[in-house]
Amino acid sequence: MRSGFEAFVEGRGRDLWRAAWLLTGDVHKAEDLVQTALTKSYPRYTGDDPAFEAYVRTAIYRTYCTWWQRKWRGEVPSEEMPEHEADPAQFELSLDLARALAELPRVQRAVLVLRYFEDRTIADVAHLLGLAEGTVKAYSHHAIQALRASGHLAEEEL
Repeated sequence: MRSGFEAFVEGRGRDLWRAAWLLTGDVHKAEDLVQTALTKSYPRYTGDDPAFEAYVRTAIYRTYCTWWQRKWRGEVPSEEMPEHEADPAQFELSLDLARALAELPRVQRAVLVLRYFEDRTIADVAHLLGLAEGTVKAYSHHAIQALRASGHLAEEEL
């Protein structure tokens, strides 16, 4: 039998990773983001707090929004792909949408993922990201407009 924290990670890790993948668009960056958030959150784990997952998710979104761009842009691709298992969560979201989301600024992408993929209220998103509700509305509006204009999501002519 697993300890409390290990059981939490085993039971909720896939959903946490999926949210991180929607933000980063990359398997390895999503893993880094979840691991960083879990590391930051671990000292707060009491074992019986039902709000702990919300605390971890907040850590994921805030970490994503505040990480400096050098964090991931300094990586250099290698000649060979590392072997890893294909994750079905990657295929649930179309590549076109993933590409369109990747073009958005970090905070706008975080707002959209929270609002529309996790079905959070504007107040929840504002609280999680430490923003004003009006700012969340503005970011949502601008991000949706950018998605509508994205060449990745243009409708094909028949």
